[in-house]
Amino acid sequence: MESMEEIVAREVGADGLAAMVAAFYRQVRTDDVLGPMYPDQDWEGSEKRLREFLQFRFLGMEAYTENRGHPRLRMRHFPFVIGERESARWVQLMETAMDECTVSPEARAVMSPFFAQVAEFLRNHPR
Repeated sequence: MESMEEIVAREVGADGLAAMVAAFYRQVRTDDVLGPMYPDQDWEGSEKRLREFLQFRFLGMEAYTENRGHPRLRMRHFPFVIGERESARWVQLMETAMDECTVSPEARAVMSPFFAQVAEFLRNHPR
């Protein structure tokens, strides 16, 4: 049985993850819920960090940890109010990005639950 990493590597790859993150951020820039959370001067940095994080998580590529160390996702996202609305929107935009990039059903079956789990894990506000 293939691992999550093997499925994503075969079906999506590093370039596919990069395209998906780019599609995600095209949406975020104009999104009324998530857009205001991002500093205007750091769109490229935000995109790079998510791209490298996903490539680390799904493909074992080391650029994220070489540049940022341990992910420490909760700590890095603590300054932002992340409630149910923000969490759900993040997942929604990721799903739309996967649609745009025609991520295969097999890869989505691995990635969608991961995105939902991360979004829930980062919630830090009861609303």
